[in-house]
Amino acid sequence: MSRIAATFARLRDEGRAGLIPFVEAFDPDRETSATLLAGMAARGADLIEIGMPFTDPMADGPTIQQAGRRALRAGATLAGTLGLVRDFRAVNDTVPLILMGYLNPILSYGVERFTADAAAAGVDGVIVVDLPTEEADLLLPHLRQHRIDLIRLVAPTTTDERLPVVLNDSSGFVYYVSITGITGTRTASAEDLARDIPRVRKATDMPIAVGFGVRTPAQAATVARFADAAVVASALIDKLAAGLDADGKAPPAIVEAVLDDVAALAAAVRGERRAA
Repeated sequence: MSRIAATFARLRDEGRAGLIPFVEAFDPDRETSATLLAGMAARGADLIEIGMPFTDPMADGPTIQQAGRRALRAGATLAGTLGLVRDFRAVNDTVPLILMGYLNPILSYGVERFTADAAAAGVDGVIVVDLPTEEADLLLPHLRQHRIDLIRLVAPTTTDERLPVVLNDSSGFVYYVSITGITGTRTASAEDLARDIPRVRKATDMPIAVGFGVRTPAQAATVARFADAAVVASALIDKLAAGLDADGKAPPAIVEAVLDDVAALAAAVRGERRAA
């Protein structure tokens, strides 16, 4: 059983949803992102998303765009991101890691090389935001060969007819984009989730994680009432960015503040029980 499947099986047994925080690799530098990665796992993250910095992140709002620019200035590369995963796996072999990013860096790196290196490093899944379903064969055979899940995005605008097409070759879990628009701009209401999550469940048996706009413990708890995991990204990056010093470095106090937020989000998710 994969780490992702094992984690969601455990969450089902515990009768609760999971927390998936996000860290941008190399934001604002390698050391800080490595500290955040390890700290998130220690503070209650059930799975962790790692952003692969890219110059043109079309689905991301200003917060993650700026994080990507800071990371690239700090020397982020796809190889460097895989190095972060490898270092994390040396001390933690249980928390699933999902790379989230865009197709161009993977193509530049080389698809076969990327999937082999990602598997060797300890990557469990990938989310490629701009990979159309109809072109998934660019990656899918290589991901399957190395037992890496291809996690697909679905949205409120995904029709009932389109859902099975998008999810046909997906694995791991479904990433439900709860809003129309870019990351970090607004959040879905309980009414939205009560309407939309059952519609997605009719199309798949996979767990459903909800992201794009989940910022607070209360919002994460609302997601946990209806879905299988809450994804929190922009709020954590905003906290980090607000505390950077004049040289763009992250003082230990601001790293600790971000991890405190992760702990609060984890507590909120763990305290919520699934809606009937």
